[in-house]
Amino acid sequence: MANGWDDSAAFVNSNNGSSPLGVEPDGALLETAPLIGSASNSLPNDVLLLSDTSGHNSDAEHGFARPEMYSKPLAGSVQFYERHVFLCYKNPESWPPQVEAAEFDRLPRLLAAALKARKNEIPRKTRFTICEGRDGTETSNGDVLIFPDMIRYKGLTHFDVDTFAEEVIVKDTEWLSGNPEILTGSHIFVCAHTSRDRRCGVCGPALIRRLREDIESRGLKGHVSVSPCSHVGGHKYAGNLIIYGPNADGEVTGHWYGYVTPDDVPILLDQHIGKGEIIDRLWRGQMGLTEEEQEKAHQERLRPNEETVLEKVDNEIGLEKVEKETGSCNENGNIINGIQNDLASCCQGSSATNCCQSSTPEENVQSDELDMKLTNKNIEGSVESSHPTRSSKGCWGRVSMWFETWEREDTYATLAVIGAVASVAIAYSVYRRSG
Repeated sequence: MANGWDDSAAFVNSNNGSSPLGVEPDGALLETAPLIGSASNSLPNDVLLLSDTSGHNSDAEHGFARPEMYSKPLAGSVQFYERHVFLCYKNPESWPPQVEAAEFDRLPRLLAAALKARKNEIPRKTRFTICEGRDGTETSNGDVLIFPDMIRYKGLTHFDVDTFAEEVIVKDTEWLSGNPEILTGSHIFVCAHTSRDRRCGVCGPALIRRLREDIESRGLKGHVSVSPCSHVGGHKYAGNLIIYGPNADGEVTGHWYGYVTPDDVPILLDQHIGKGEIIDRLWRGQMGLTEEEQEKAHQERLRPNEETVLEKVDNEIGLEKVEKETGSCNENGNIINGIQNDLASCCQGSSATNCCQSSTPEENVQSDELDMKLTNKNIEGSVESSHPTRSSKGCWGRVSMWFETWEREDTYATLAVIGAVASVAIAYSVYRRSG
């Protein structure tokens, strides 16, 4: 069976109890934490600052103003895992650098050892972390929180460790003696393991204070909880935090954020928890995804933003086209109005009499029909001229409209006048010759 135990956040793999040490350029003591359960049992690249003999603890050196802030890409910096087990126990000031250390209390030490002993039997890749526990509160000492299961077990003691590890972690069943409770809402865990790394010791408490203040001011108490936790990996990305909770589809997710400052707290509460939107500039990765899948997911989320910009440009270009077409329609409309004016003026003579007006009701009706025909033709001409290939027919349209306005009676009258004039001319010619 594939090894499902990930104790990179809890153990130093050493048969003789010692750990590989190194020295950073500033002379600080370092310790590397191996990944237990990986195929090669190799060491991760994360470097852990254990102590600072200089006595400095300033924001410029270890806090949000340190030079390394925002210096490295975040996406894809979370090692693959499928389940996260938190043991609620005391506070960060009492946590030793390693949770399995002999100087730590029996409960966390024995639970870590029980999980490590069963690492080849655990079906899901599992992380183990300590979070704050306070007796008499919602998370008392000995409580165990499990994600994505969203379950809380109450009152684990060192007598129950083996049973709990076997029933819950290995067999994936419930530990009924622990009175399991379903967790709701969102749960934020902030790395504040000050004995493990000064950066988390400086950034973590500041983030927790701001989170609790904003949760209170936004009325989110009871819906969003925040707790300090021990080492989760990636101290160089401090402030580090993890948010567990259901997304819009009801699926429980675990999103990791790095380089988080107190100024980022409002957007985390409003955007991530309030709207379910990921803040990509701070996003490190996600439970259930490999490092490669995290990077791919990050790129896919950024791509729609690029497409949105392109769509905006296309829309602007389309708007310009519409405006141009609208302008041509207005232009054609002015031509049509000019034709109407020409038609109106053609009927007015110097004697101020209007040849288009009739003195009888029948003629008035014919005039109204003529006006309606003119209007309909004008509309048809407007629609036709809006097409680019038809706009050049405007002049011919004007001539054709003249002919279309003639009635049959007008044609007969004109022919009669021409015939009469011709008859008079012929008679006059005959008269001249006979004389």
